Amino acid sequence: MNYRKSLIAGVFASAVTLGAGALSAAHAAGYAVFTHGASALGQGNAVTAHASDPSTIFYNPALMNKLEGTQLQVGTTAIFSSREYASSVGSNTASDSAAFFPSTFYVTHKFNDKLSAGFGVFNPFGLGTEWGNGWDGRYIATKSELTTFDFNPVVSYRVLPSLTVAAGLDVFYLDATLQNMLPSGIPNFDIGQKFKGDGTGIGFNVAAAYDICDHLTVGASYRSQAHVDISGKATFSTPLLPSLKGKTDLTLPPQFTAGVAFKGIEKLTVEAGMRWEGWSKFEDLTIRLENDQKKTTQRNWKDSWGLNLGGRYQYDDTVALLAGYVYGDTAVPDSTFDPSIPDAKTHVFCVGTDLNLKPVTVALSYAYQLYENRSKHNTLYGVDETSANGKYENDAHLVAVSVGYKF
Repeated sequence: MNYRKSLIAGVFASAVTLGAGALSAAHAAGYAVFTHGASALGQGNAVTAHASDPSTIFYNPALMNKLEGTQLQVGTTAIFSSREYASSVGSNTASDSAAFFPSTFYVTHKFNDKLSAGFGVFNPFGLGTEWGNGWDGRYIATKSELTTFDFNPVVSYRVLPSLTVAAGLDVFYLDATLQNMLPSGIPNFDIGQKFKGDGTGIGFNVAAAYDICDHLTVGASYRSQAHVDISGKATFSTPLLPSLKGKTDLTLPPQFTAGVAFKGIEKLTVEAGMRWEGWSKFEDLTIRLENDQKKTTQRNWKDSWGLNLGGRYQYDDTVALLAGYVYGDTAVPDSTFDPSIPDAKTHVFCVGTDLNLKPVTVALSYAYQLYENRSKHNTLYGVDETSANGKYENDAHLVAVSVGYKF
């Protein structure tokens, strides 16, 4: 076996997996995560045109002006994913069970009737997959974890009695740990590889909210793309292969959401919305290794669209009931679909409740995410026997909690 050649091929495979996103997303296309508040999740994230808590920093910061005083909120979502793979030649594999916890921190302050400011920390991209070391696609991916942190200061300003705008800065930190196996040339003996890398990037966000009348509001929010330079190192389970440094870059996609909220029925708020994500920015991925090796791999992802519908019913002064539905498209074409991110069209069914315990607020929600079945019929990285072709079935359970305090 040519160990150096196998080493280089393995690092290329890991870096390509990194560019693919390395995760199972929580009801967003590609590798975007959209669970950034329990109340929002309970309403199917249909909260771009109305706000009830500081998570509006993510969904539409222009609505911060509707939050009185100073408010603080922390939260997390437990995501339990299940994935099954049925090989085109007859074998079956279930991914190992794992829980992931994208979390949030928000604080808002209203200075006066016109000016509000806030700061949020959340995980807009990430999660993971884990298939084990013995499955058909082990040379592509066995375990993949990707986490991003977005540090987002933002201000909103009421320019007209019915119009509020907002702008903010997104400072990203990305961390990835990716594992796969390398063929050794010896039967029943593979070499483990682990690639760990990180990087930073900067983007911006803008938003607006317009009250058409007392009962009808429209809102829109845009987050720009962000370029992240990633440096990392691959290590191996055998001392015969030395560690190897590598670099790549990744463009986090732009995102746009819009919604219309109706409050014309007593105690009830209903919102319908849409989401667009600019995944067509991800055309290819270039890997640069310390030995001057370079490789470009085509990804050819496409822009994706989603729709959502949600409602919030204020049962009494303490309890509000929540429900919602989300439909999401997939960004990954059949030609570059791979098991590191078995993305597919998705349906999410959501319920929840808001509790106002003055000055403490608590939001609880549950969502069931069903992916449409997806089949893979391609060969990645030029390794026929590891193409992992077959049918992929996925679903996920999401349990979210947020706790806030109003000063």
